[in-house]
Amino acid sequence: MKVLLLADVKGQGKKGDIVNVSDGYANNFLLKRGLGVIATADKINSVEIHNKAVEKQKAAELQKAKEDAARLKGQTVRITAATGSQGKMYGSVTNKEIAEELTKMGYPVEKKQVILKDPIRTTGSYTATVKLYAEIAVTVNVVVEQ
Repeated sequence: MKVLLLADVKGQGKKGDIVNVSDGYANNFLLKRGLGVIATADKINSVEIHNKAVEKQKAAELQKAKEDAARLKGQTVRITAATGSQGKMYGSVTNKEIAEELTKMGYPVEKKQVILKDPIRTTGSYTATVKLYAEIAVTVNVVVEQ
């Protein structure tokens, strides 16, 4: 019996897959627990339409990320930090502050997208990586001033 999976099923497949299983397994486990439905032509077509829409949306997101990466590449972020008499900062500059500054500059970025090797604790020039999409990352310059 062909069954369209409505959820991930260990050993069978992922959500949206059409699998061929025995009648007993389908009736007594998959259908009874709501993990799948009988794969009719109508349901198969609706899944294919949904998958095409998801692929198109992912392609659009990837294209937007590439455009944003081209605009963001080589940008310099300037952050002013409070320092003591010795030039040592109070606290540190984190990825949250860099993300806020990039957002002010017109590049909407969340703090989890900004990757720093270590928190910045002294004034100077540093680099940070901004991960815009799964395989698209851009390096930006961070300048911390008094």
